[in-house]
Amino acid sequence: MKHLLNLLAAVALLVWGTQLVRTGILRVFGASLRQLIAHSVRTPLAAALSGVGVTALVQSSTATALIVSAFVGQGLMGLAAALAVMLGADVGTSAMAVLFSLDLSWLSPLFIFVGVVLYVSRQDTTAGRVGRVCIGLGLMLLALRLINDSATELTRSETVRTLLGALTSDIMLEITVGAILSIVSYSSLATVLLTATLVGPGGVPAIVGLGLVVGANLGSGLLAVITTMRSSVETRQVPLGNLIFKILGVIVMAPLAAPWLLYARPHIPSDAALVVLYHLVFNVVMALVCIAFTKPVASLVERLLPREQANPTDTRPRHLDNSALATPSLAISCAAREALHLADVVETMLQGIHTVIRTADLKLSQDLRKLDDTVDGLYSDIKYYMTKISREALDEREGRRWADIMGFTINMEQVGDIIERILIDIEDKKIKRGLKFSEAGMEEINDLHARLLDNLRLAMSVFLNGTVRDAKKLLEEKTRFRELERDYAAAHLVRLQDRSVPSMETSSLHIDLISDFKRINSLLCSVAYSVLEHDNALAPKRPHAGSGAA
Repeated sequence: MKHLLNLLAAVALLVWGTQLVRTGILRVFGASLRQLIAHSVRTPLAAALSGVGVTALVQSSTATALIVSAFVGQGLMGLAAALAVMLGADVGTSAMAVLFSLDLSWLSPLFIFVGVVLYVSRQDTTAGRVGRVCIGLGLMLLALRLINDSATELTRSETVRTLLGALTSDIMLEITVGAILSIVSYSSLATVLLTATLVGPGGVPAIVGLGLVVGANLGSGLLAVITTMRSSVETRQVPLGNLIFKILGVIVMAPLAAPWLLYARPHIPSDAALVVLYHLVFNVVMALVCIAFTKPVASLVERLLPREQANPTDTRPRHLDNSALATPSLAISCAAREALHLADVVETMLQGIHTVIRTADLKLSQDLRKLDDTVDGLYSDIKYYMTKISREALDEREGRRWADIMGFTINMEQVGDIIERILIDIEDKKIKRGLKFSEAGMEEINDLHARLLDNLRLAMSVFLNGTVRDAKKLLEEKTRFRELERDYAAAHLVRLQDRSVPSMETSSLHIDLISDFKRINSLLCSVAYSVLEHDNALAPKRPHAGSGAA
């Protein structure tokens, strides 16, 4: 019983070590790895090689699948290229399994010591995150040593040998067990290493180990599908295509396990090496054969999971991919894209104001007011999604981006509320009373409304690109808008003095409308302040940088 508990504890330590390495690598090199993948999809071979490199670093093909799936969901990568990346990712995982199957336990104390020193002394820095990776590597090597020792003790028992020997009769059972272990441990690498270590002392027969490895390969594909189950259609397409390749691989490679054992064993005396090399050959052969079929499989997946037609006023979040939360920097990108989706809905409402004023269309006004519920829903979804992003995993730049997204989203929600109140006023004070603005007053409203739309689009550009030049232009437009609001308010008072009947009838609405336009403009322009503050480009004296009206 003691040796069994030691084995289970060592397996848990191995899984925990792989988790530490994966999260640490993603926190340190997450942005660079995403850029590597995004810039290497020009050819299938380059995409596959990028998958090998990235997965060798993060030690998880599932993590690579989540990154690539998010890229496809955001429209940054084609499905065929993503499938090529995943073929390479499987090769990367198997290559790391070969490396860790070597006896590197002597490095474990060094990795743990260096890792703890770095992590404790500089926890919130890049060095501290590298220390986290070192701790994970040390724990993995230590766990493999403990698994080997525990397995050696366990296999001395005849009862255990008998139980293990019962597995040799059913390849489907072995594949099923391997897949379940891979899903439960959230790592096919950990499952392969565990299998190789158990085969080493002679406890688990080599043929059983090969079946477990095939199952682990299948399990990693199932795990990615399960993880992205509630994501968008585009995001789910990559794991499904990868799973199709893995199922084909199981069908082809499972019957070849016995011939591999027969012909490779004379040249590879170690059973553990037989297992990890079979895993490597399995994935290399699959990558070489299947890379030519990424486009046909992508077409098949797109038929099985067709993309939905985009709707600019869609009430559902489009880009909040929960699977991306495992990579906080990637989740930040998802939230930013969703914030722009929110701004698109606000733009639809803002454009509609002018149509309602001109046409007195009460039905359109009511439909536009309903969009405020969409704005509120998207705002809540983004806010909740942002709170699930680990702030401690973000570097300084990503932390600023997190704050910028929250500020932009809050401002868009407030703009939606103001537009709703404007529409209610137009209905009550103009449409239902059958009134019209004066010709001069309508020209002023047209001018301010056109400027407001231009500034909204400029604000979205500043939020997306962070360009200092555009940020300065946005603040200049804020100053100009404020001056125009004062001028038009004064001009309206002159018309009242001239006893203009349309101006007198719509005076309250006119003044409130241009004042609300100014408040909206101030909220839009506030996105410029964080860009200019970061670049020290703000003038010494400037308007208040809050989110309220100026």
